[in-house]
Amino acid sequence: MRIFSPLALSSLVILTNAAAIDDCLKAASVPVDAKGSSDWNSDVAPFNNRVPFTPAAIAVPTTVAHVQAAVSCAVKTGLKVSPKGGGHSYASFGIGGEDGHLMIELDRMYAVTVDSTTNIATIQAGARLGHVFTALYAQGKRAISHGTCPGVGIAGHALHGGFGFSSHTHGLALDWIVGATVVLANGTVVNTSETENPDLLYALKGAGSSFGVVTSFKFNTFAAPSQVTVFNSQLGWGSASAAASGWTKIQDYAQNTMPAEMNFRLFVNSYGTNLQGLYFGSPSQLQSAIQPLMSSLGASLSQSRQTDWPGGFAAYDNGDPVDVSHPYNMHETFYSKSLATSALPAAAMTAATNYWFSTARSQSRDWYLIIDMHGGKYGAIPAVAANATSYQPRDKLFLYEFYDRVNFGSYPSNGFSFLDGWVNAFTSNLKPEQWGMYINYADPTMNRTTAQKNYWGSHLPRLQKIKAAYDPNEVIYYPQSIQPAK
Repeated sequence: MRIFSPLALSSLVILTNAAAIDDCLKAASVPVDAKGSSDWNSDVAPFNNRVPFTPAAIAVPTTVAHVQAAVSCAVKTGLKVSPKGGGHSYASFGIGGEDGHLMIELDRMYAVTVDSTTNIATIQAGARLGHVFTALYAQGKRAISHGTCPGVGIAGHALHGGFGFSSHTHGLALDWIVGATVVLANGTVVNTSETENPDLLYALKGAGSSFGVVTSFKFNTFAAPSQVTVFNSQLGWGSASAAASGWTKIQDYAQNTMPAEMNFRLFVNSYGTNLQGLYFGSPSQLQSAIQPLMSSLGASLSQSRQTDWPGGFAAYDNGDPVDVSHPYNMHETFYSKSLATSALPAAAMTAATNYWFSTARSQSRDWYLIIDMHGGKYGAIPAVAANATSYQPRDKLFLYEFYDRVNFGSYPSNGFSFLDGWVNAFTSNLKPEQWGMYINYADPTMNRTTAQKNYWGSHLPRLQKIKAAYDPNEVIYYPQSIQPAK
């Protein structure tokens, strides 16, 4: 009698399931990536090299019927389903977040069509932000609010928030979603809107990757502005006390004075601190709006450049090609964490800036911290009712991305404690209701219970009931996905 080790049994199960899913997908005429092919290697390559996984199979649909058949095959063969839009998940959740899933690679479905009567855009779920931007502008100079990286997929971006340099003016990407077509875990197709499956639409707008495979979205659009102003200011903060003082002044401005047309962030690294942003208006209007802040900081704008809407996007696209689809090739090795907070009390401000200058600046790696002005009195994000969507940090003033990467080799073990310690410097000086996290900067080191609480907060009980109604067996699953109510 041959005895298999647990590891060998696990490998045997994966191989058996892989063979079964291959046969099922072939019989259903679902396009796939052949294992070991250039398409397979390209599609399975993670954005974050630190977290690679191997799926049982990769379906590459071009129609909704293909997606339905793929999901049905996964159910028949006992596999979990992982839809992958752009593939920028920091935790490789689009690949599964673990080995052995059926990955549904959506980036061959990227059409963008604007209805010239209603100005509603139908956007397939495999489209990337740069292509969405380009296609919307080409069809009547329309736009939605979204982030700056051209290669990020619209699906994951918008299903969990979608913050960018339009968000203080026009809200999150998900705030422009008015409907979606979704393949559910049972293989059926449903549409969502404010009147059709509204509970599912609520869940999609903030926690969408847990509830089905979205194949296309309906987005409202706005007229792209004829002019915007790109701006930058180098802040000469040379000490923790200077940073705490300056940041407190920015906090007051963001909370009480910052006009709706203003969008900016602090970009912090070991070399310095830049205030950078996009203003919806002319340089003279920007100067008038921002001068009170500049005066209080003892600073001035080092750049104030008027451009058009495409020029505003290009200013923050990192020099990447804008209109991208398949194939896509961008990879880094990093660890990242998120945070969203209310206005910081003095203790949190002091602890965060002390850590910044004492610990972060001593690191030799290529780290950065982005502090986005997320809320405020005149901002579009907090103007939406908190229970209108499942996006949790809607009432928060700041949104943070902590990012630590290496350019060669593997990520060092001490990197985790570096970023964890920085986040803890904030949260240990805040009440639980004063902070949360943002799943678009996913941190896979958190266990499922902690992740759900941090990402969705008070929305979690309702989301768990919706999950139980639409996917009680967790066919659509990743290690931090919504757990169905019992």
